[in-house]
Amino acid sequence: MIVASWNVNSISVRLPQVLDWITANEPDILCLQETKVVDERFPKAEFEELGYQLAVYGEKTYNGVAIASKLPLANVQKGFKVEVGPGSRRLIAADAGPLRILNVYIPNGSAVGSDKYYYKLAWLSALKNHIDESYRRDDLLIMCGDFNIACEDRDIYNPEEVAGTIMCSDVERKALNAVKDWGLIDVFREHHQDSGLYTWWDYRMGAFRRNVGFRIDHIWASRPLAPLCKAILIDREPRKLERPSDHAPVFAEFDVTIAS
Repeated sequence: MIVASWNVNSISVRLPQVLDWITANEPDILCLQETKVVDERFPKAEFEELGYQLAVYGEKTYNGVAIASKLPLANVQKGFKVEVGPGSRRLIAADAGPLRILNVYIPNGSAVGSDKYYYKLAWLSALKNHIDESYRRDDLLIMCGDFNIACEDRDIYNPEEVAGTIMCSDVERKALNAVKDWGLIDVFREHHQDSGLYTWWDYRMGAFRRNVGFRIDHIWASRPLAPLCKAILIDREPRKLERPSDHAPVFAEFDVTIAS
């Protein structure tokens, strides 16, 4: 089973690229973030023509998450039971075959010490509580998405240059590690130990050409599921296209049987 995650930075703008990528790679499950479209305007028909079911949770202009699956989706949950502050559409979960998929778009936080930064920390605390209350440690759980946090210095092009800034601060990392400590494993690091492997590059200053990037898009798996991950890759090719998302898709192969 192939599970992929991609912050597309507007599904309306990036739809042809996403459909081409799906056709070429045939993921069983694709989690999208920053779709930036209300549910009624999500291009469901185009996905359905390729054999995917959709669960969407979006809003105009900002945020938005979606799950596209070749398997029937069940037990769809949209958002936290009690939203943080005014709330925003950043979390969707569903059962797909034997897996429970949790697709998140963690707030960016803007700048360390800002109101948005403290909202990010509150959101991460709510995510921890959500996982504690919703899942068992023997579940085949995948949490994936745009985490907006580089977990380690090797996930950053120049950790000394950006130390303590947004996406890299110790407080953010501690809050994310509290989520991870439930029993989640960064399966990318089970297969790849090198630095210089990134998923996001700013549009400015030739960042992609210079590989000035961050690894902030992740696929984490519960402890029973993580050993079944046979491979995981970052696909840089879509970032080379004209008018690309600033993120690259990440996709993992799990040795999980899909019932016929």
